[in-house]
Amino acid sequence: MQYTLKKSLGQHFLKDESICKKIVGALQEDAFTRLVEVGPGGGALTKYLLPLPGIDFRAVELDDEKVVYLETTYPAIKGKIIHESILEIDAPFGEDFTVVGNFPYNISSQILFKVLEWRVHVPVMIGMFQKEVAQRIVSKPGTKVYGILSVLVQAFYEVDYLFDVPPESFNPPPKVMSGVIRLRKKADPVAIKSERDLFVLVKAAFNQRRKMLRNAVKGQFEESVLADEIFNKRAEQLSIEQFAALTFLMR
Repeated sequence: MQYTLKKSLGQHFLKDESICKKIVGALQEDAFTRLVEVGPGGGALTKYLLPLPGIDFRAVELDDEKVVYLETTYPAIKGKIIHESILEIDAPFGEDFTVVGNFPYNISSQILFKVLEWRVHVPVMIGMFQKEVAQRIVSKPGTKVYGILSVLVQAFYEVDYLFDVPPESFNPPPKVMSGVIRLRKKADPVAIKSERDLFVLVKAAFNQRRKMLRNAVKGQFEESVLADEIFNKRAEQLSIEQFAALTFLMR
């Protein structure tokens, strides 16, 4: 049985077996009993994940044609596919689960925010992104690519850039390099006033990243607080801990 690739869904299917094995190897460095694959597509990764012993497996796939293909090609997957958009569903399990996937590039950042929403139940995520997005997620303060994704993800997770994936590992080959990263939930995440305050602050700060912090976030703080010299800095100069501490001073 054949399937078609849908550009509208950002589909680039992994075909390189060695990359699939590397992803599964990285996955097995942490113990888990429940696993959710996002966007299994043609099943390149799925065929390695389904036989893992003692694992309660779910795959989230929006595309009707891929669901039929997967059920025909891998009969063991029947009853394990959530046939919806990852962005629309509730957490697939009520207990801890690991997330893995070659994420559709056009919604990869939104998938990351979904994982953050579910973070109480997601100790580990291994995902494939466009390399530049992957680099943004793992970047450190003071770098040009450090931004909203870096701070919001690293407030809750330790992040590692695992390896590059070249275009020829896919069908069709994307025009960009890809990268696989791992998130491991922090045992001791930074203290914040609230998730909402952190999101509001970080987005305001980086939406005007060339400005001094004082000008970018002035609506969020009293004048007396804004007098502090930390507000002379630009967003990219602040650590995760500094952003977290500032949430307690917000209006």
